[in-house]
Order: sequence, then structure tokens, then C-alpha cells
Amino acid sequence: MSTFPGVGDPLPDLPLTAPDGSPVKPSDFAGRKLVVFFYPKDDTPGCTTENKDFSALAEEFAAAGTALLGVSKDPPKRHEKFIAKHGLAAPLASDAEEGGLSDALGIWTEKSMYGRTYMGMERTTYLVGTDGRIAQVWNKVKVKDHAAQVLAAAKAL
Repeated sequence: MSTFPGVGDPLPDLPLTAPDGSPVKPSDFAGRKLVVFFYPKDDTPGCTTENKDFSALAEEFAAAGTALLGVSKDPPKRHEKFIAKHGLAAPLASDAEEGGLSDALGIWTEKSMYGRTYMGMERTTYLVGTDGRIAQVWNKVKVKDHAAQVLAAAKAL
């Protein structure tokens, strides 16, 4: 069984796609702290709440020297619509269909609902230090108060 990067390891520097189609990578945020929050799907209740919560705190994250990046497998055009619909301030990026960052981190995983098995994103957040290393990981995130908890950790880092 392979082991995935965890606390103390560098966050893999794999390319993602911004809503405008341009490439974005974790190394683009070098020298700043970075919160990468992975969520299953745009415009679903939990994911919308999580994105709105991070967006509401975006200025406080910036004041703490911390960049935000929300990531799902949704295509860039869907991210554009999601951002516009909800006035999101936290930047979003699309992960590659296969072999992307969520695969490298082991959070694109088999899930099941109503007896059906499918591949899906495990809601996970990474706090990365200014050195590009993972400082903290939140697995199987519960959305309520999550963004505030991550902000507190970012301020403390």
C-alpha cells in the first residue's frame, strides 16, 4: 500500500486549472502560507456552505499571510458559474481527471451511497507552511465552523 504525503511532507506541486483556463500550482504561492481545501462538487449544499465560509474569511486569511485555494474535479467553466452565482472570494481550481493532486494525496477515493460505489473527493483541507510543507491536515471535514478552525490554525502557524 502506498503512503500519501502528510504533515511535514512537501505538498506535491501538481498543476491545477483556474476557472479562466490558466494553470495554477501550489508553488505559485511560495513564500506564503496556503490553505488548499478539497471538496466534492460545486453547487451542492455542503460544498456551497464551505466555499461561502472560506470566502467570508478571505480577508482575514490574507491578513494572516495565507492564500486560499478551493479544489474539486469540476471543470473550469462550472467553477466560473459557481463563483458568479455565490459571489465567492476564495479562488477555485479544477483538478485533473486522472493523476491529479487529489490522486497524489489519496483523497480521490472510492465512496458509496445508497449501495452504489463511485469515485469521489473526500472533503479534506491542507494547511501548507511558507516552506511548502504540509503543516496540518483535516480529513473527512465537517463543514460547520471548519473555515474558522483553519483560520485559527493559519494564524498560529
